[in-house]
Amino acid sequence: MNIKRVLAAISATTVAALWSVPAAAAWTVNLREGVTELSREIYDLHMLILWICMAIAVSVFGVMIYSIATFRRSKGAVPATFDHSTKAEIIWTVIPVVILVAMAVPAARALVRIDDTRHSELTIKATGYQWKWQYEYVDQGVSFFSALATASNEARQLDSGVDVRKVDNYLLDVDHPLVVPVGRKVRMLVTAADVVHSWWVPDFAIKKDAIPGYINELWFTADKVGVYRGQCVELCGRDHGFMPIVVVVKPQAEYEAWLAQQKAALRVAEAG
Repeated sequence: MNIKRVLAAISATTVAALWSVPAAAAWTVNLREGVTELSREIYDLHMLILWICMAIAVSVFGVMIYSIATFRRSKGAVPATFDHSTKAEIIWTVIPVVILVAMAVPAARALVRIDDTRHSELTIKATGYQWKWQYEYVDQGVSFFSALATASNEARQLDSGVDVRKVDNYLLDVDHPLVVPVGRKVRMLVTAADVVHSWWVPDFAIKKDAIPGYINELWFTADKVGVYRGQCVELCGRDHGFMPIVVVVKPQAEYEAWLAQQKAALRVAEAG
């Protein structure tokens, strides 16, 4: 009896913990809404398709369960004698076609928007290397490499003795983040210098492969100031897991001040 009480108490505690707010947040499995116009459009499309699929599932399984429960042999159901129904075939062909067209229209519209880099206000070229990124601000004369932050790089070393739980943004921080202005359409040219990489920032809902000898395009307009993190998501070699992406979105004035600082530092380096 005591064992049963202990097990019941453990079960109750577990359920309460799982349903707490932090635990629920940790178990979030839905697509994130993001901080860009494009990410919100993709999120809305995702939710639309999800609800359509749920409605289909409920309808189909509802009819199946009802049929199994109602027309079973124990209730005296008699099997049908026909083997063909033109009307039924027309119905189960037309309905899926209508549903697919209804889903395809907004999906096609979103796909066109994803590749529409027209009217961009800033162009940045991102080149993947083993294992870092180089960012070049086209027409601005600013270029720099972005690699894993020193604290994370030291902590990841074998037998480093560093508690990685005490390292801020472990393996998701860099020494030189990409900086962009808020509310401006940014066009990214993504390529690679050695092997295939992939540039991915979840909060922007964008991911493009970086392929040697080929340039892919993507765009985003960040609507919220902040720091957004991503990673290379194409297995690219030994240190693939240590190739994070950090984008800092600044107000326009702060971005211009940062850009002027970068240009000044570059002039000093060239003069030296």
